[in-house]
Amino acid sequence: MTRLSRLFFAAAIVAFALPSAAAELKVMTFNVRTMTGKDGPNGWEFRRDLFADTIRKMHPDVIGTQELYKQQGDDTVERLPEYTWFGRDRYGKHTDEHMGIFYRKDALKLIKSGDFWFSSTPDKPGTMDWGNPMPRMVNWALFERLSDHKQFYLLDTHLPYRDQDEDIRTRCGKLLAAWIAKLPKGVPVIVTGDFNTGPDGEAHKELTASLKDAWETAPKREGPADTFHNFTGKPTKRIDWILSSGVTAKSVQTITTSKDGRYPSDHFPVQATFEL
Repeated sequence: MTRLSRLFFAAAIVAFALPSAAAELKVMTFNVRTMTGKDGPNGWEFRRDLFADTIRKMHPDVIGTQELYKQQGDDTVERLPEYTWFGRDRYGKHTDEHMGIFYRKDALKLIKSGDFWFSSTPDKPGTMDWGNPMPRMVNWALFERLSDHKQFYLLDTHLPYRDQDEDIRTRCGKLLAAWIAKLPKGVPVIVTGDFNTGPDGEAHKELTASLKDAWETAPKREGPADTFHNFTGKPTKRIDWILSSGVTAKSVQTITTSKDGRYPSDHFPVQATFEL
């Protein structure tokens, strides 16, 4: 074997041994900020292009959103045609806020999907309980990656926001954890959401009894820990999380993209890269 042949042979062995980029799964959580708020210069019409640009730059495979109105979802896929999205709103229709899940059509196949509500009748759309002033829900899907046919579940949620809702958030966390526990064993689970409470809260404790928080476990972290910044760029709370089981978080990043002093949302999105 010539020296050149040996070099090529060695390179082939290294390339075979290293995990390919296709083995990575990029997951984003992004509170869109509803388009019905009185946001003035931060209204949706002024930031929808920047919202799409932020996603385009990060190129996630799948995104769990919160506060998404149908128009916002449609505006986004119009700008990013490689994505599609699905989900009912919190009343089981398409007139209010959705936990819309976006995914790349060239990377993932949607196997099945569904939703449930945080109430004593979780299968009944629009139901609320425990003192919730409005319905809160979970949108979920089973995906298959086209490159290798590996499957995973993605669940997306948005918990109550008021200070006095901490007990309700804990009950939501318990119901979510119990629902996840009934999923088929051996299939990875990823949860995205705006949990409206910090990692020191009981909801986080309930969920991380069986799931790992990417921000706490990934060996590589970028950006600030806190995510809610109210359009100021100065975050004060870490309420947007990506949790998982059955996969390894390789890195996680809080994305602080802005343009001309404007931000795509009042939350910073978070993106985690997993080895699936």
